[in-house]
Amino acid sequence: MAAKTGALPGNGGLYDMTDIAGTEQARDFIRDRIREDLAAGSHSTVVTRFPPEPNGYLHIGHAKSICLNFGVAAEFGGRCNLRFDDTNPLRESQEYIDAIVADVRWLGFEWDGEPRYASDNFEQLYQWAEHLIRNGNAYVDDQSADEIRTTRGTLTEPGMESPWRGRDVEENLDLFRRMRGGEFPDGARVLRARIDMASGNINLRDPVLYRILHAPHPRTGDSWCIYPTYDFAHGQTDAIEGVTHSLCTLEFADHRPLYDWLIAQLPVPMAPRQYEFARLELSSTVLSKRRLGALVDDGYVTGWDDPRMPTLSGLRRRGVPPAAIRDFVSRLAVSRSDGVVESAMLDHCVREILNETAPRRMGVLRPLRVVIESYPEDASEELEIANDPRSPAAGVRRVPFSREIFVERDDFMEDPPRKFFRLAPGREVRLRGAYLVTCVGVIRGADGEVRELRCVHDPDTRGGNAPDGRKVRGALHWVSAPHAVEAEVRLYGPLFVEPDGTDGPGPELNARSLETLVGCKLEPALAKLEQGEVVQFERLGYFCCDRESGSEMPVFNRTIGLRDSFARAMASGKLPHS
Repeated sequence: MAAKTGALPGNGGLYDMTDIAGTEQARDFIRDRIREDLAAGSHSTVVTRFPPEPNGYLHIGHAKSICLNFGVAAEFGGRCNLRFDDTNPLRESQEYIDAIVADVRWLGFEWDGEPRYASDNFEQLYQWAEHLIRNGNAYVDDQSADEIRTTRGTLTEPGMESPWRGRDVEENLDLFRRMRGGEFPDGARVLRARIDMASGNINLRDPVLYRILHAPHPRTGDSWCIYPTYDFAHGQTDAIEGVTHSLCTLEFADHRPLYDWLIAQLPVPMAPRQYEFARLELSSTVLSKRRLGALVDDGYVTGWDDPRMPTLSGLRRRGVPPAAIRDFVSRLAVSRSDGVVESAMLDHCVREILNETAPRRMGVLRPLRVVIESYPEDASEELEIANDPRSPAAGVRRVPFSREIFVERDDFMEDPPRKFFRLAPGREVRLRGAYLVTCVGVIRGADGEVRELRCVHDPDTRGGNAPDGRKVRGALHWVSAPHAVEAEVRLYGPLFVEPDGTDGPGPELNARSLETLVGCKLEPALAKLEQGEVVQFERLGYFCCDRESGSEMPVFNRTIGLRDSFARAMASGKLPHS
């Protein structure tokens, strides 16, 4: 079978199906079920949907659902809808809708037609609610939310029937229509399904279908003052859209009997089926929109797109390429068993992509001035340095060199240990693509700190190679002082200290999750980068240009360092837990 390809909006070029959904012959319980349904003729076209609630920004956990829903639809020649289950105007906004659209598109997917909304079907859903009332399957309850919660029962005790459960059809219809008409205040009444208050599944104990909310909706404005619950809107909207396979995460497994009950009681155009898979849990990461939103609201981060956040917009601003996220998801199992994936696996995927795509540049984060005394005072030159030493096809760039340069402060020690191969008094090192230099002097400030180094160079080693073949083990990056671009560099660490990954009490915030370095020195080419471009600062890691930071000087966010513990673990056979 030939590989399937399709457009990747905003990503350039085409994708291969193996990039977003594993191999074409990937086997898991969802794909196997789809194959069975197509073979049996149950469906002629596969239709899936990605149905976020617009009550926050998408995070890395959503990427698994996005890639699965869009991936299997493309893999089997079907279609996938982007749908917003916008049933709670108190928590939803157009900002979240716009952000979700941008994130899904950035990740590399396009949906069938225009984005869809549960609110497009509010009138139909209302009519179906009346249908349930007329058939004796729903009633208006005057109990408060607290009373309903108290009488719902527990996992070991049945619930108690509402005193309003026996209302006749006409009274229920009258009250429900008056609810729609705005006659009652918030919380005064709800519409509940009449199912079974003794059911072992609490979701079937007369769940709420509609509640009164006098709140404007992002799309329908003030047209409605009653809104369907997620459980009532979700399955029926699937049916309206012709969804064949409704893919949800495991927390919705207990809701499936209600999903099926509502489909069976209503004159819906088709009967979709719900299938649950394990959601993505990532070590050292919190994936809860509620808790992430609290960080934004409380000012612990600068916004949902703060590069420390595990949101897709935060990852994008940090420079994580969408191809790395798709690759990461393609390595995950699609199963019914919960598990935690090591964040090192995501880091590994990011490094693999950036190692192939990010050009090499030089930047000095903690600069130490070096004066090369043997180099002419007013002279400078341009050196040709490879954009990628591994690939001649990547070409070269011209980098200015002069008598005064900057090197990393950590690349010098006065009394170095045995395996320190960088600058030290009397030590010769290689300046990347430039010359061999030897440290001959140290200048200190009034506080005793090293302020400047004095070196001499070997003019016969232009390009950094010794014609006599002598071996020089140390190789340093550098930036010409008079040509340097001054920049701010932000180094990001984990947002939390050993988070527990649950929705319980929050883990401790990491006070050292951000280190801001000012006065960094970069080679001139880095002044021309566009927003979001990622380069490798040689020997330091990958860094993303952030022109949306609000700073007057160039800002670079560290995407990730060069170390790869996951690759080392794979090589040693000691894979991280997943």
